[in-house]
Amino acid sequence: MSEEPAGDFWRLLTSNPHIEPLLRQVREMEIPDCWLASGCLVQTVWNARHGFAPTFGIKDYDLIYFDPDTSWAKENAMIGRIGGCFKDLNIEIEIRNQARVPLWYRDKFGIDYPTLTEACQSLDYYPSQTSAVAVQLDGEDQPVFRAPFGLSLALDMIVRPNKALPISEVYAAKARQWQSNWPKLRVEAWE
Repeated sequence: MSEEPAGDFWRLLTSNPHIEPLLRQVREMEIPDCWLASGCLVQTVWNARHGFAPTFGIKDYDLIYFDPDTSWAKENAMIGRIGGCFKDLNIEIEIRNQARVPLWYRDKFGIDYPTLTEACQSLDYYPSQTSAVAVQLDGEDQPVFRAPFGLSLALDMIVRPNKALPISEVYAAKARQWQSNWPKLRVEAWE
């Protein structure tokens, strides 16, 4: 990924007053392989492109991490830890251990999910290529992005399906919701 889209993406992300403080605090907590991911990132970019308030339409802020301990007790403890640490931001934060996704995915979506070895591998399986984006801060407060399909789709307001898993209904529902909030989006069909 070239520096230019990453720089543009970061500049737009910093318009959201929650993103940098959240990333700094997550880094200080030393959560294993932890990244801010998906909707809150692309939606902040879309808000800037639409001229909307930076936090418009953002339901929650998704943190993904990877811990090989897949016990519910361990993830639940992490959820509790996070919940107590970010009350000052007054935002909804959802944190999920990506190592646990294969344990519940079949029950929720009716298909198997591959075993992962790091948090950002999950981006390869998001319903939309556009939202398959994660960021964390390095030790010098510089953003580090993971975006297997690049950042240009979000910057160009193109919503494109990711067909890695057969979840067209999930993609269609997300795309409809996104387009209702951000009408300038160009949504590509699954077919």
